[in-house]
Amino acid sequence: MPQVLIVHGWSDTSESFLPLARFLAANNYQAQTLWLGDYISMEDDVRVQDVAIRMAEVIEQRILSGELQAPFDMIVHSTGGLVARAWLTTRYRGKMGECPVKRLVMLAPANFGSKLAATGKSMLGRLVKGLKHGFHTGTSMLNDLELSSPFQWELAQRDVLIAPGGDAHSYYGENGVLPFVIVGTRGYSGLLRQIANEDGSDGTVRVCAANLNARGVTIDFRETDPDKMMTTWGSRLECEVPLAVLPTRTHGSIVDPERDDDANDDGFNETDAEKMQLGQLILRALGCDGMQSYRAILKEWNDISEATAQRAKADPDSPTAGSFHQYMQVNAYVVDDHGKPVPDYFLEFFSNRDREDDPPNVYLHANVLEDVKKNSQNEALRNLYFDRTDLVDGYYPRFSAGANPVLYMSVYADAPGANVSYFAPDNPSAQGMVPIHLEGDATRRWLKRNTTHFVQIILPRRPGERVFRLVDYPHWTPPDER
Repeated sequence: MPQVLIVHGWSDTSESFLPLARFLAANNYQAQTLWLGDYISMEDDVRVQDVAIRMAEVIEQRILSGELQAPFDMIVHSTGGLVARAWLTTRYRGKMGECPVKRLVMLAPANFGSKLAATGKSMLGRLVKGLKHGFHTGTSMLNDLELSSPFQWELAQRDVLIAPGGDAHSYYGENGVLPFVIVGTRGYSGLLRQIANEDGSDGTVRVCAANLNARGVTIDFRETDPDKMMTTWGSRLECEVPLAVLPTRTHGSIVDPERDDDANDDGFNETDAEKMQLGQLILRALGCDGMQSYRAILKEWNDISEATAQRAKADPDSPTAGSFHQYMQVNAYVVDDHGKPVPDYFLEFFSNRDREDDPPNVYLHANVLEDVKKNSQNEALRNLYFDRTDLVDGYYPRFSAGANPVLYMSVYADAPGANVSYFAPDNPSAQGMVPIHLEGDATRRWLKRNTTHFVQIILPRRPGERVFRLVDYPHWTPPDER
């Protein structure tokens, strides 16, 4: 009978999972022992990768001693998702047949970051979280959690995406681990914690950041043909990972199926069916016995997520309607054609190549692009947050009849110096533009709901005339001919 290892998130401990442990035991889940994993996440020198390496050592010790029996299942919350993925890709790269985990249930995992990671490093985070930890708030771990962090780019290319030139190792599927993602889309109700709320999130983690089904693309502006600029990355996933978006769960209550802990009473009305749904989904995932069942769960959970999104349309004027919108995020990384980061650039989005303020363009900038974040560790990394519901239901319908509903992206970067420009020599104002989403063409409809998109942008460096020139010297006459 499989056991269950539960891994918590940043600034949390295994005590928060006691309600979940009691729920599993009460439902006669096939577990003899529940191992609750604790790790130090508030010390400034501990990174996610450090935790993953140490977790591998502890798990192997427990298996050798007989205290933990393989195979077992794993339930993770928040940062625990990153820890589990780092553990898999570090310890079992090329040897997934030895991996003891069969099912990985992710509850509100911060797979692709959290907007609150930057807050956690700020004075507010130190005051709220750091009082009991010598004002330490786990800076190294929060660096990994920050939106569009270097660690997330590297990890995504380890276990989910295959960038050009990447290896073909896989970790998820019939011959690996079966992952599942469950996340809420309801913000906190407490007065202080409401500061953290953001539409499309559970108060801490965005739905699109929890979803493991990421996408990747390289946009190479060295290529002059717009149809050849975009190279879509491959996927390591055998099939899509099931994602269930629940309308009544916050980041805190997602670990308490029966709301056993009073702290997880989110203060709003919930039907019996809504309350029971989380526990049913967890048990459904833990009971998955193969790829046929896995694909059936994928369809079931897609239906659940779409039903949650429909709540926004049922009452669009409700103050909570925005929380049910579907969002997507773009992690941009701009480099030059030498592979060096370009920190000073500007991305813009338009409905037309002329950048005219037509109705779609006006709506786009007022309603669709909601947030932009620059990564504090590498300014060439940015995170852009889009309201996909408003894109589809508000932006595209504003195109005139017969027009192609399209979204263009342009990029401008300050010249690195007086002698070198991007895109064109001796023209520091030059910029590039490419269509990144064509709604009417399924082959070019690249942006996807509830998804993180990794976009590498390559800018061509163009040296000016002064960088190298040929100079004609006066004709030289040998001395004996003078």
